[in-house]
Amino acid sequence: MTFDSDSGPDGGGESRTSSVVDRLRAPRGARIPFSVEFSPPRDADAEARLWRAVREFERLGPAFVSMTYGAGGSTRDRTVRVTGQLAQETTLLPVAHLTAVGHSIDELRAMVGAYADRGITNILALRGDPPGNPLGEWTRHPEGLEYAEELVRLVRDLGDFHVGVASFPEGHHRSPDLEHDTRYLVHKLRAGAEYSITQMFFDVEDYLRLRDRVVAYDPEQGAKPIIPEIMPITSLRTARRSLELSGSRLPAALEERLVRAAGNGPEEDRAAVREVGIDVATEMAERLIAEGAPCLHFITLNFARATREVLARLGIAVPTAV
Repeated sequence: MTFDSDSGPDGGGESRTSSVVDRLRAPRGARIPFSVEFSPPRDADAEARLWRAVREFERLGPAFVSMTYGAGGSTRDRTVRVTGQLAQETTLLPVAHLTAVGHSIDELRAMVGAYADRGITNILALRGDPPGNPLGEWTRHPEGLEYAEELVRLVRDLGDFHVGVASFPEGHHRSPDLEHDTRYLVHKLRAGAEYSITQMFFDVEDYLRLRDRVVAYDPEQGAKPIIPEIMPITSLRTARRSLELSGSRLPAALEERLVRAAGNGPEEDRAAVREVGIDVATEMAERLIAEGAPCLHFITLNFARATREVLARLGIAVPTAV
């Protein structure tokens, strides 16, 4: 079963669908492109909040938006529906996350078909983390896939899809070393991924070393965009939880800075933490721009304000007509 498979990057014809790489190459003057990540809403109130953020970002003109994947049951169904609405009811280019964990190959094919039915042709192919404990033991579905590289090939074989993958500035927590991690990223790119989006990080040097490693390992694949992901911290507790789930870390100096801002009261000083978080995100973005990053990808947690403030400080988000 294939979906709209007449053409594609390796199919002997020019792709008919807009891609992330197309958007990154689009003329923007001196401004670096930016993009944002949304998460599937869990209830009606969360969905209303998401759409407020969507409409605000739509006015700011991101290169693309991504929607993380809610595995299983109604959350998964809501993910597909909402991502489809982004494709059909907004001017935004949505990228749908798709994870191999817990799915048979037939189920993965069905998910790709569900996205294709809604006009979604950009997919971020991820192996995914074990449900319940992201840092726990990873177990392949008996009828599924073992690696993200295989998922990239599956999606590409199904038709005219543009595929991205994840990359890890600090190395994936399951990789024994950075060399091993780099090799697997290059394999995903060779399988047909057109770009990667990093896991969040807080030391720009980690991103720069990742980029250098990929270029050294395979210059051709190293020419593909590695998009840095930034999370403007607005709560120390939330940041720590996100880091715990991802296996990433806060640099000691930044953690000390945030702890001081949080204070010693029974509740953290959110306003002070937020101020530091916006400053740090802006500082990171400025360095990344200076170092030639192809795009800035922001984790929004389905809120627009913090990212909008960073973009305003950078002078790269000029409202556009909807």
